[in-house]
Amino acid sequence: MIRSPLMTVMTDAVMKASRSLKRDFGEIENLQVLAKGPGDFVSKADHKAESILRESLEKARPGYGFVMEESGVVHGTDESNRWHIDPLDGTHNFLRGIPHWNISVALERDNQFVAGIVYDAAKDELFIAEKGKGAYVNNRRMRVSGRREPTDMLIGMGVPHIGKGGHPLFLRELGAVMTRFANVRRMGSAALDIAYVAAGRMDAYWERGLNTWDFAAGAVMIREAGGTFGTLDGKQPTSAKDIICGNEVGEQALRAALKTAG
Repeated sequence: MIRSPLMTVMTDAVMKASRSLKRDFGEIENLQVLAKGPGDFVSKADHKAESILRESLEKARPGYGFVMEESGVVHGTDESNRWHIDPLDGTHNFLRGIPHWNISVALERDNQFVAGIVYDAAKDELFIAEKGKGAYVNNRRMRVSGRREPTDMLIGMGVPHIGKGGHPLFLRELGAVMTRFANVRRMGSAALDIAYVAAGRMDAYWERGLNTWDFAAGAVMIREAGGTFGTLDGKQPTSAKDIICGNEVGEQALRAALKTAG
């Protein structure tokens, strides 16, 4: 377990926000029968959780900046530190009552992601990592998988949703991956799926068109769990959109497969 002032601050903020989201998730099933549906309700839940996170983190670390899904970029007086926050990653799962969503918070310091939390509130799994201090899930040390044969590997991925480009490329990449690896999964929450790679539950993961709040926490976890985290667009992780990660062999094999898709 990581016992540091920074991790205490982050964990406290995430747990406060999770109480609000857990209550709201319990109401989703009732809202499914309404003609209007639960969309507006979920949007309010998302904003409320972000407000709780921001208030808690600002109080504990005044001056830090923010990069947030709902409220955008907020510059702080401390230009070396900023939080990357996704108050509800896996919104469509949450919307449908599917218990695969999370709260994600990461700290960027001097252009490097140095600490991250992904909290799966529905299953009560807390994934944490801090640079140089390891990665843990519910007090158990995380390690990436030891699989070395692509034909034994389970690959996670994200699918470009409606309104995004890149569908032809994705289909080519998916075809290349499916002919080389044992199986693939699209579970609907990038932050949580990357945490699963850090925990050895999946062997590698790729997705294009992300924002930093989707993967910042996971980037720390992958590296602290002994894996490899990189980009597909040639950018530094703090400004990347297209990411890839896994155990070393899995990441290399997945990267090679994706290259064949052009």
